[in-house]
Amino acid sequence: MKLVRYGEAGAEKPGLIDASGKIRDLSGHVPDIAGETLDPVQLDKLSRIDPNSLPEVAGNPRLGPCVGGTGKFICIGLNYSDHAAETGAAVPSEPIVFMKATSAIVGPNDDLLIPRGSQKTDWEVELGIVIGKKAKYVSEEDALDYVAGYCVLHDVSERAFQIERQGQWTKGKSADTFGPTGPWMVTKDEVKDPQNLKLWLTVNGEKMQDGNTSTMIYGVKHLVSYLSRFMSLQPGDLISTGTPPGVGMGMKPQRFLKPGDVVELGVEGLGTQKQNVKADA
Repeated sequence: MKLVRYGEAGAEKPGLIDASGKIRDLSGHVPDIAGETLDPVQLDKLSRIDPNSLPEVAGNPRLGPCVGGTGKFICIGLNYSDHAAETGAAVPSEPIVFMKATSAIVGPNDDLLIPRGSQKTDWEVELGIVIGKKAKYVSEEDALDYVAGYCVLHDVSERAFQIERQGQWTKGKSADTFGPTGPWMVTKDEVKDPQNLKLWLTVNGEKMQDGNTSTMIYGVKHLVSYLSRFMSLQPGDLISTGTPPGVGMGMKPQRFLKPGDVVELGVEGLGTQKQNVKADA
């Protein structure tokens, strides 16, 4: 299934994408694509619903973040061997973990706002993992049992805030609109191999990133198991699994986003995003 949330920001409704690409309203069955709805048992019940029996949503409504009620937005740094190489960083001996504020989460096509004082706002297409049920001390063998599905994530970064200022990475990762999520969550049964998905990103139509999840240093199973050793993972939590090469920081000369730019990105089988870049007020 492709599960979606649509409507005005803060008032999104649950839906699914039918075989023809239309949104069908799920409001009569679940309150949101969040919490208990993400449990494998509940997802199985939803999968048994005939999409044609659901009301068709008219027009082209705004798409919100594909998952609601996210409590933790966990990111993994330098998780592609070829990306680590372009930044000149050593391959990490275990996953680099940092957090992104949940207030950064927006819809997949919402405007991307460059924060005040920013000179180095950068792009990063990533595979997102959506947790479906509480995970604590889980093994790699069982890790996928706790995954509800996958989505496209854009881990937007302000490199000067992240690297050149004091402290940890969080403040360079957490500006409003720095976490476009969606367009939809694809349930894990429709993703045959999360370690063999193409990822891409363009700026103003120019291809910047063109990678594959096969070059991840630490895969989905390892990340879910690893993180569950240090914190319980809850339904709706997001894990952003790292980015392939082609970020602006790694270019010579470096390139960063500016107002007027248009960013488009996608992950094979998970849909695409498009953001217009503007200056924050």
